[in-house]
Amino acid sequence: MKVEIQGQSYRYVTENSAECDVNSAFLVTKQNAKYRDDAVDRGAHSVLTPEACWKLFGLDRIKVIGITGTNGKTTTASAIYSILLDCGYKVAMQGTRGFFMNDALVEGKTLTTPTVFNTYRHMAQAIASGCEYFVMEVSSHAIEQERIEGIRFSLKVLTNITQDHLDYHESIEEYIRIKNIFFQDETKKLINKDESRADFNIKNAFTYGVENPATYKIVAYSLNNGVSGVLKHFEEHVAFTTSLHGFFNLYNITAAMAAVHLISGVSLEKICDVIENFGGVSGRMEVVSESPLVIVDFAHTPDGMEQVLNALKEKDVLVVFGAGGDRDRSKRPLMGRVAASLAKRVYVTSDNPRFEDPDSIIADILSGIEDQSNVFVDVNRRNAIKQALSDRSGDEVVLILGKGDETFQIIYDQNLPFDDRIVAKELLKEI
Repeated sequence: MKVEIQGQSYRYVTENSAECDVNSAFLVTKQNAKYRDDAVDRGAHSVLTPEACWKLFGLDRIKVIGITGTNGKTTTASAIYSILLDCGYKVAMQGTRGFFMNDALVEGKTLTTPTVFNTYRHMAQAIASGCEYFVMEVSSHAIEQERIEGIRFSLKVLTNITQDHLDYHESIEEYIRIKNIFFQDETKKLINKDESRADFNIKNAFTYGVENPATYKIVAYSLNNGVSGVLKHFEEHVAFTTSLHGFFNLYNITAAMAAVHLISGVSLEKICDVIENFGGVSGRMEVVSESPLVIVDFAHTPDGMEQVLNALKEKDVLVVFGAGGDRDRSKRPLMGRVAASLAKRVYVTSDNPRFEDPDSIIADILSGIEDQSNVFVDVNRRNAIKQALSDRSGDEVVLILGKGDETFQIIYDQNLPFDDRIVAKELLKEI
């Protein structure tokens, strides 16, 4: 894909060497550097660095907010986006759910953090649409692969750091190091003060938290009928209410409110007024059925599962989950252990097995469960969900984890239609 440029001695910019000619400049990054010679051989007008491309596209005209962390990136980014829109700003958002501008979906899901070129392209589109802010999720892969190179962030936000992607980073220590790299410069940053693994440059650092002293501190909260609380910022105390559920969402909401306050100057009172309008993110603690209560969530790490299950700790929960194939194997027994310790009954099934044997994945999960008397196993995800819904009685809750708002299941290299929410609704009509 090429992007047309005005006022230069060439007409286009591209990251694809095969598209290069005398009218095109080649954007070279860590990912495509090996194709630089090919671009030159094809007659590329010039070779640009991400920093040069940033200036060329005039991207200083938009304020960029980057959110990273193991869990909560999508909800925090979406809450920031929602608050800014409700405060009257034009805003764009890029992340796991796709690319949005001014409350409209522009492009569907791709990578959590696309290539530098595609992020710059989205930013240019946002500027052309009058957006003042660009909210983006930043994955650990993107930090390590330098897919955020050249971006001048106005604010960086850390949600938390727990185990994930060890199939790629190989150790929890390396994963932690990569996450913290994002916060080593002097850019304005907002850090979860309750995250003990956070390591950051204190210059221009602000904090938020529930348990430790912080710039933005929750001094009182309730998790009944949603998440509500009182936020303290220096001597100011402001109350807020949301329809979201779970202690983990208290952190996500606090991070979002603090981020908007830091970046926009909108009063905390106004921010706390409009946060009530944020209804959450599709596939994140999404209620599929009220009676019986059936909830779908994206949680796919031990910590994520623990947070969601703890959000329902007053209930008897039947949990359905699996684990992704060709991904970190070490987290599978941990996920099994969390589910068995916090749920009344466990239903282990397939997630996205990819090229891995689903039965082998399930065996890894089961290895973390010492007492399997309350464990049901069925490699067919639809059957596992059906069994949980059939077994449910009284006030028990069926919690379906791992895929959230995904509309497919990855088996080998095929994306086969499968949506936990749709499947659950269909099955409820049958039972």
